[in-house]
Amino acid sequence: MDNRSIGVFDSGLGGLTAVKEIMRRFPNENIVYFGDTSRVPYGTRSKETILKYTHSDIRFLLSCDVKMIVIACGTASSAALPEIKTEFDVPIYGVVDSGAYEAARVTKNNRIGIIGTPATIKSGAYNKYIAGYNPDAETFEKACPLFVPLVENGHFNTPVTKLVIDEYLADIKKAGVDTLIMGCTHYPLLKEAIAEYMGDDVTLVSPGEEVAKFLEKKLNSENSHSEEKDKDQYRYYVSDCIESFEELGGIFLETKINGKVNRIDIEKY
Repeated sequence: MDNRSIGVFDSGLGGLTAVKEIMRRFPNENIVYFGDTSRVPYGTRSKETILKYTHSDIRFLLSCDVKMIVIACGTASSAALPEIKTEFDVPIYGVVDSGAYEAARVTKNNRIGIIGTPATIKSGAYNKYIAGYNPDAETFEKACPLFVPLVENGHFNTPVTKLVIDEYLADIKKAGVDTLIMGCTHYPLLKEAIAEYMGDDVTLVSPGEEVAKFLEKKLNSENSHSEEKDKDQYRYYVSDCIESFEELGGIFLETKINGKVNRIDIEKY
């Protein structure tokens, strides 16, 4: 057993999609979440900048004495994780591998759509993993840079969101995919609108949910579950405005997090 917290980070709110699933599966686990809200989005940054941000995010979480770290950010998972995962003394897991595995498993016509930030799409990480799991699969990719700011500003299913979805997903829909990877953990917050556009025959894959399934197997195999909850079981940190994170984060997690969010100076890490 290991009562230390699970550390999770993302560029903003999106990683809460993974946190919500971890909470559901592991009610006794302690979680430290960091949303790098002063530097969101990561997806339009250079690889060098993404690596810099990822290093500082990990160093902050390590200062909280975590037992493992989940990079709940498609951009950092695809662009940074392969280079940094052996640099630290705690296990670090991303969301790309598990999301690709699930898509390769559930597709029936071997036509898989992938949407993500520009950096995620440019990395080709999902294509690489999917090819390893299902060599017969054909992929159709699209960078969707406006999705993250829409989510960060609370536009989950509004008219402007639907217009942007149509602009980005028209070609993927025409390609006849039966599976769509929402390759950024912000995107499941748009799931209702995306599902409505793509139709009932398309399976949406949320990498945040899939990494939680992976963690379940990992914690079980290593017997490293937490036996007891901390007084502050869930701790949230941001690098910018607390108020907006509390409001939108509380809506998504379906529980109030007011007073549980603290601001840090991420540049110190």
